[in-house]
Amino acid sequence: MMRTTVRDVMTAQVTSVMADTLFKDVAEVLVANGISAVPVVDGDEQVLGVVSEGDLMRKEEFREQYCGESYQPPLRARLRRRMTGQVEGGRRKAAGDTAADLMTAPAVTVAPSASTARAARIMDECGVKRLIVVDAEGRLQGIVSRRDLLRMYLRDDDEIRRRVVEGIPSHARWNDRDGIIVEVHNGIVTLSGHTGKRSEAAAAVRTAEGLDGIVDVRRALTWQEDDVLELPVIWDRS
Repeated sequence: MMRTTVRDVMTAQVTSVMADTLFKDVAEVLVANGISAVPVVDGDEQVLGVVSEGDLMRKEEFREQYCGESYQPPLRARLRRRMTGQVEGGRRKAAGDTAADLMTAPAVTVAPSASTARAARIMDECGVKRLIVVDAEGRLQGIVSRRDLLRMYLRDDDEIRRRVVEGIPSHARWNDRDGIIVEVHNGIVTLSGHTGKRSEAAAAVRTAEGLDGIVDVRRALTWQEDDVLELPVIWDRS
């Protein structure tokens, strides 16, 4: 069963800046390209860090030019910085003049071969909206965002059904009288029908649940032989 990887959904053509890129030039890159962050790389394309709009907005010059003089970060962002001790770092970035001064380092990265599920977990654990994709040597390969991951859920029902069916062993699929019937509606997979063994039904459910872009899996399966050994639960009364 093929899993969707970061390489399949990432943006490969990525704008980057060098460590010595000046503040205004970084700002122009973000605004001109309509992006919210840019990787900082060295001469070998190795990723040093990331500069985001949030990093730049700590400088009054950027606020006035692009956001208006009355701009201030949302209350939640200000509270988070205080709770995580980011206030001093913010002051340093506010005084910075180059990408090296402004960037957050190290960047949160992921390998292009990683699954999209792993990318989503890293984003959630690190509280970021995007990951920098790097190869084994740390060189820039692309960027993957939350929006890229959400695109998996835009697959049409026919494609999802095809992927589920391909993952179920042929002997367990639907035939004239018995077998597993796969139906998909709005991304929700329903497995129904009858199998010879309970393990076959369980394997089909795992196949569907393991596919990327599935909203939910509903099961209405029956089986002739229960070949799944369920170990008894032993309670420790000590």
